[in-house]
Amino acid sequence: MANTILIGAQWGDEGKGKIIDVLTAQRDIVVRSQGGNNAGHTVIHRGTTYILHLIPSGILRRGKVCVIGNGVVIDPVALVAEIEGLRKLGIAIGKNLLISDCAHLVLPYHRLLDEQRELGKGRAKIGTTKRGIGPAYGDKAARTGLRISDLMQPALFTKKLQAKVRENNSILQALGAQTVSFAEVNDAYLKAGATLRPFVVNTVVYLHRALQRGKEILFEGAQGTFLDIDHGTYPYVTSSNTTAGGACTGSGVPPHRMDCVLGVMKAYTTRVGEGALPTEDEDIAKMLHEMGREFGTTTGRARRCGWFDAVASRYAAMINGIDELAITNLDGLDAVDPIRICVGYRLHGKHLDVPPSDAAQLDACEPIYEEVRGWKTPTGAARKFSDLPLRARRYVRRLTELTGAKLRIVSVGPARAQTITL
Repeated sequence: MANTILIGAQWGDEGKGKIIDVLTAQRDIVVRSQGGNNAGHTVIHRGTTYILHLIPSGILRRGKVCVIGNGVVIDPVALVAEIEGLRKLGIAIGKNLLISDCAHLVLPYHRLLDEQRELGKGRAKIGTTKRGIGPAYGDKAARTGLRISDLMQPALFTKKLQAKVRENNSILQALGAQTVSFAEVNDAYLKAGATLRPFVVNTVVYLHRALQRGKEILFEGAQGTFLDIDHGTYPYVTSSNTTAGGACTGSGVPPHRMDCVLGVMKAYTTRVGEGALPTEDEDIAKMLHEMGREFGTTTGRARRCGWFDAVASRYAAMINGIDELAITNLDGLDAVDPIRICVGYRLHGKHLDVPPSDAAQLDACEPIYEEVRGWKTPTGAARKFSDLPLRARRYVRRLTELTGAKLRIVSVGPARAQTITL
């Protein structure tokens, strides 16, 4: 029985939502273990586009259970809206969704603080989604946060919220920012809490009992390796552990119960927000944007784009222990010839095989490229690896060779059917 951790091996937006949806067909349970509604997973099925922020992508498959684990930070009002939106699209949500009682809450003052901190940085801004994720995780680390379990106890929640609103309003006032209304927040969150109550359980116990019954679990990553709070391009990162280890701490399932780590990466590189992107290329970005590709699911912002970065992918494989690879958006390069692959960095005359930890040094790195011939042929109709043009197969094999993991999946379009499994 294979329990699989699926993670993004780049800067996020690797197409994890589709791969999760595809893999869920062979799994019983899908678990989200970190992040908040700053994440966005897009799945296209039968002509309908589903955009998910907090609910695991497995919700689109009948008979699968989706778990929002303890490591996630939840805006309950946003989660209720997501549930209602999916129901309007015909997705049944009932016993197939479970929410950890230990997950922390994102509150309106978190969003306002997030915005003020970003504005205060000026040109040094991080590029946050301003969804309040960082301040919510900050409260969690400071041991002052409110949790789903608090929300399930209305009198206790109201008492704790009143103190937190008073504390944070004083900070917002000092910043000259808008404050929040305790009464409005209390009413809205208690209403959302009442709606979410049927889904709230101790998810750690549920998952361990499921493992005892031989159920197979897929752990769904949000964001990507280089947005990890510890291992990413700090400070231009998110506020949670997006790497494989976060799946354990964010779900309560121990490492020895994990069987495989699947890394998802695009056939090129993209990034939303600020921070270094060594292989960034304006021509590739323009081409992809003109194709209608590479716009953020959550923010709608145009993604920054560049050539495939094997230095970063090797490091991601090291950090996560990636066993297998899913390469997505291969079709995005169908018209490109030649294609460049970054195989090393040059920093102040020195050759680097791993990315420097310092953000300024990474920004100063010059990519060392090798060039390969493109295939100049549409790949969207390929359903077997042998259907791909020879040069496309060589390109994919080269990426896996440079990354150091086994190729498992190649995606040649957004639809479920446009997936090649090896």
